[in-house]
Amino acid sequence: MAAIAEDWRTAPVEERQRALLAYADRLTRDPAAMRSSDVQELRDVGWSDEAILHACEVVAYFNFVNRLADGLGVRLEDGWREPIIGTASPHPDED
Repeated sequence: MAAIAEDWRTAPVEERQRALLAYADRLTRDPAAMRSSDVQELRDVGWSDEAILHACEVVAYFNFVNRLADGLGVRLEDGWREPIIGTASPHPDED
């Protein structure tokens, strides 16, 4: 799990998981670029339409909640969660 948090692209995961991580990354970073071919790539490595739907829902929900929190300036409680290795501080103005 730590290897995925560090860099999913180089983490030792199966092709199916790597495809799903790529899908989640693209949906998070550039949702307007998503195409039906992104879904087909998941099908091609064995993900069912139901599993793809659930993955899309989870990614979309987390992005929604994070944007709400960021947009409202919500801060995590102290000690609630350590930043993931290799990421910027969630609150750069507090470093």
